[in-house]
Amino acid sequence: MKNSNTTKKISSTAEHSSRGSFKGSLGFVLAAAGSAVGLGNIWRFPYLAARDGGGLFLLIYFILALTFGFTLLTTEVAIGRNTKQSPLTAYGKLKKKWKWIGIFSCLVPFLIMPYYSVIGGWVVKYFLAFLTGHGADAAKDDYFTTFITHQSEPIIMMVIFLFACAAIIYMGVSGGIEKSSRIIMPILLVLVVGIAIFSLTIKHTGADGTTVTGLEGMKVYLIPSLEGVDLKKFFFVVTDALGQLFFSLSIAMGIMIAYGSYVPDDASLVKSINQIEFFDTAVAFLAGVMIIPAVYVFTGIEGMSAGPSLMFVSLPKIFASMGSIGNIVGTFFFAMVLFAAVTSGMSVLEAVVSSLIDQFHLKRSSATIIEAVCALVIGILVCLGYNLFYFEFTLPNGSTAQILDILDYISNYILMPIIAIATCLLIGWILKPEFVISEATKNGEKFGRKTLYIVMIKYIAPILLVILFLMSLGIFNF
Repeated sequence: MKNSNTTKKISSTAEHSSRGSFKGSLGFVLAAAGSAVGLGNIWRFPYLAARDGGGLFLLIYFILALTFGFTLLTTEVAIGRNTKQSPLTAYGKLKKKWKWIGIFSCLVPFLIMPYYSVIGGWVVKYFLAFLTGHGADAAKDDYFTTFITHQSEPIIMMVIFLFACAAIIYMGVSGGIEKSSRIIMPILLVLVVGIAIFSLTIKHTGADGTTVTGLEGMKVYLIPSLEGVDLKKFFFVVTDALGQLFFSLSIAMGIMIAYGSYVPDDASLVKSINQIEFFDTAVAFLAGVMIIPAVYVFTGIEGMSAGPSLMFVSLPKIFASMGSIGNIVGTFFFAMVLFAAVTSGMSVLEAVVSSLIDQFHLKRSSATIIEAVCALVIGILVCLGYNLFYFEFTLPNGSTAQILDILDYISNYILMPIIAIATCLLIGWILKPEFVISEATKNGEKFGRKTLYIVMIKYIAPILLVILFLMSLGIFNF
């Protein structure tokens, strides 16, 4: 019996070794934080904060991050480490009839990677523009539109970005993901802090002689604005913050399950989760410090616009307004954005690659090439969706969409809420919360938010997710 157990343990260890693993907790935390610190944090978080009452949004977001975000993040990492499997195969290992969640969890990053690579290519384009001293050109009104409607250049930039992500994944878990995260993340954090501090020092005198400072913009960001806030508006802010958490923490994308599967059994899961929460929340907050004061100084609150236009239209104009130093600031800013995009992009890619390895027993090299080629083909279609294949389609939530927007809607607004709801039901009611709690405390660690976790996974999180899902479908609307 003893020999049998020993053999089983050796077999399990060999299997884990062949998949790869992080060498330590720090590598996992930096990789997971790198995944969380992506484009969603940098352009979406500041926009939502500015639109939803500044400090009011921050307060609600921080509360949800420590409750809702903590619950789903802990759950996914625990599933990964317990099963030592990728998202595609992990759920089936837990409960055979629930394998469909794994299929959805793998489909999400498969859909995200192509259009994320396209947006990553946009970042490459702007980084090169500022690096080569053409920041003033990037600030022109038609620069962004001219670029994305060009048939070949966006594809070239996308290929550069996709190749960078694929090269890291090709090198493996410790040799690629962990090693690159240990290099990129410290640089990224230094750039984020440096740009945030610079943003606070900015001042601008308008045509009427009024001088506006970055510190005034910081007040707009930090002080809660309750103007016009009723129950409807408050709930709207809550759902905005809830939706942002999916982007911020990379949950319901299969990423944290994949990364969790590489975490050594003797690592403290609770400590690692707390560190990831801190890194993500800090960078999300600093993203607002980088952007909101600068935008406020030059354009006021009205200058805060949604999505890509904030980063690729508004900010280049602001950098141009700074004079000669604007080109330098713009270079550092887009270098920071590019680092953030790569760390997120490689995690999205890894979620699919690890699934191909576990499901079809492929070599990492083969799985990486297959997924990179798929992302390339679909990414080309996304690029051509702004020129050759341009069309307009109205989504259920009322927004007008092209190919990129349709992929984003299917993955982020349909599949991800379904995955999260199903995960809550599986862990909260079928396997019971003790499954995750036991995994998180297997080395004798304390689970400080145990009661909170149980209440969230069984009751509160599913209810919030159902409401968010119905709103994304246009069924439930205030």
